[in-house]
Amino acid sequence: MIKLKLTILFIILIFVSGCSEFALLASGSSIAISQNAYVKAYNGIDVLTIMTTEKDIKRHIYDKTVLHFQELKR
Repeated sequence: MIKLKLTILFIILIFVSGCSEFALLASGSSIAISQNAYVKAYNGIDVLTIMTTEKDIKRHIYDKTVLHFQELKR
């Protein structure tokens, strides 16, 4: 009797986890497709920025923000 309950429990867990994974993948794919062009454009600009200044875009923003806050404290 215990083996039957465990078997049923494992089967239910396998089906439930499979469904949630599929639902998660299906819901996330529409977001990934809609932002694909934006991500490619950002990455292309970021690569060009790194090649010319040896810093990425996020580092430029961080440095400018820190500099701005340091000037405000003076």
